[in-house]
Amino acid sequence: MNKPSIYGLTFDQLSAWLLDYGHKPFRASQVWDYLYVQRVTDFADMTDANPDCVKLLAEHYVIQTLEEHVKQESADGTVKFLFRLQDGNLIETVLMRHKFGLSVCVTTQVGCNIGCSFCASGLLKKSRDLSAGEVVEQLMKVQLFLDQNKPGDLVSHIVVMGIGEPFDNFENMVDFINVVKDRKGLAIAGRHITVSTSGLAPKIMEFADRDLKVNLAISLHAPNNELRTRIMKINKAYPIEEVLGAMDYYLAKTKRRVTLEYILLKDVNDGREHAAELAELIGDRRQLVNVNLIPYNPVDEHSQYQRSAQESILAFYDTLKKNRVSVSVRLEHGTDIDAACGQLRSKQIRKENGRGAGQASAVNG
Repeated sequence: MNKPSIYGLTFDQLSAWLLDYGHKPFRASQVWDYLYVQRVTDFADMTDANPDCVKLLAEHYVIQTLEEHVKQESADGTVKFLFRLQDGNLIETVLMRHKFGLSVCVTTQVGCNIGCSFCASGLLKKSRDLSAGEVVEQLMKVQLFLDQNKPGDLVSHIVVMGIGEPFDNFENMVDFINVVKDRKGLAIAGRHITVSTSGLAPKIMEFADRDLKVNLAISLHAPNNELRTRIMKINKAYPIEEVLGAMDYYLAKTKRRVTLEYILLKDVNDGREHAAELAELIGDRRQLVNVNLIPYNPVDEHSQYQRSAQESILAFYDTLKKNRVSVSVRLEHGTDIDAACGQLRSKQIRKENGRGAGQASAVNG
């Protein structure tokens, strides 16, 4: 049986674990510094730590569990990683370069069960959740890549928007946030972390109650239930009214603005009438939310959807603006590589499936 990743332990969990084995609390700080400041990849490199403590850690945990399988680099500096997990499954992680810093998009599940009809991530159904350690290690792999290629560059922002539904892997996602925010380690500010959900209303409220002081983005993608159900089957379980009710609870509880994500699909949800309906839906929440318009990345398997024309995007934007809704258009990254979330993974699995059943089973876990 594979040992778990030590990255899955929050600082408090590591401290308690070491204390249970008779080690003094300060040793947790030493180990934490080695992992996240010095960024060692082997317990043997913890040269100044207590030898018995290091031996104990090595007996129960590993540091490296992800193997880089494919790496694509875009002309704009975006780097897309396809990592192989210990069980053979594949996940995606993306490094994006912005004027404000370096952002990493992490994955929380192997596959996705939400079933958005336009999304490459859902082409392969969820086979399991990622552990907190596997999510943290994605970030560490990217940081190690930067250490080797751009010394001094540090990941400054995180978006939990990769493959899977983060709120369907709630506790591991929370542990991940607590690890990366810890000021003794990576020290990534909560205001620089955004978690995206397709709208699991009860978890939105629990997220508010946890008071993690990070940002929330909700994938809305339609201004009414009929259209949203057609493109997002999750709307059958949590219709718009329930999602917005949970969002209102979050707004009242946290006093933090929320981003509403809206992917624009040609002749489906991108008309001026859809924008006007969205503005009416937002209503008096105008000062509390921002709409992020997302140009669609076409996916071969979802050929029924096309990218909206630039004129339609601008008209949608203009309609929201005229209705005093805060709105932005997402900047595109990695358009010359497999830009759609899940696209690189699905292409690689199809490629490897063509090599024979033995390899296919290894990839699919």
